[in-house]
Amino acid sequence: MIHRYDRRVPDNYPQEPYAAAEAGARRLAELTGKPRHDVAVVLGSGWAAAADALGPADSTVALTDLGAPAPTVGGHQPIARSVRLGGRDVLVLLGRVHLYEGHSPAAVVHAVRTAVIGGCTQVILTNAAGGIAATLRPGQPVLISDQLNLTAASPLTGPLPPAGYPSRFTDLTGLYPADLRAAARAAAPGADLAEAVYAGLAGPQFETPAEVAMLRSLGAGLVGMSTVLEAIAARHLGAAVLGMSLVTNIAAGLSDEPIDHADVLATGARAAAGLGGLLRAILTGGTVP
Repeated sequence: MIHRYDRRVPDNYPQEPYAAAEAGARRLAELTGKPRHDVAVVLGSGWAAAADALGPADSTVALTDLGAPAPTVGGHQPIARSVRLGGRDVLVLLGRVHLYEGHSPAAVVHAVRTAVIGGCTQVILTNAAGGIAATLRPGQPVLISDQLNLTAASPLTGPLPPAGYPSRFTDLTGLYPADLRAAARAAAPGADLAEAVYAGLAGPQFETPAEVAMLRSLGAGLVGMSTVLEAIAARHLGAAVLGMSLVTNIAAGLSDEPIDHADVLATGARAAAGLGGLLRAILTGGTVP
């Protein structure tokens, strides 16, 4: 359980990230009229149109009103929707920010921290990813079974977590719980969901063929530029994490096709309706306790 606290931050500290997230959670409750949300869904590049399949928004909030920076990358919208779905209040973030936009790890995970402090006991993280595993193809949704954080960053660095928060030395064993993945497959049996390890790099450049070969040797089946820091932050605060990638391209060196961000967004747009239906099935099919 996350406890409130009241502590003066030393003048030589950067903005205290937990205090900022608590302020964001209070603002979220004010703007939505809901004292808490149960589940947070973060939509990755090209996933934004999937939000419509989750149903009409009870309210819409600008991410900047919650203290989060606005995304500058195509395919990400600077808003969050509060949706009532399956008897739960779901906070749907239609965009995120990345390290390569010049943000700190604390800024990258601010929206997720705000959601968890605001009541979310489960976080669904989605992204667009390059496919490394030979069986993966563009347009395919894949459950994340584990991750490699190769960003050289962590949201747990910086000021110590305040009193009442867990230790920064978080155990990441089972970061993406097997029971959540099994429940997702059961809720959407027609999706034929594969599983793979997701490697998160800082970007923004796409990986070289040599880097992809390295990632494959490390056991990665997916590669992208997001998600890993948010997953760590959510787990640190006690939330369960379900991760899902949309394969938008075959990783460098494994195909003759060039990699282009416009193609990534186009693949996401083509898959949006199906992705939204998949998320809706997961959210209403018993995945979230």
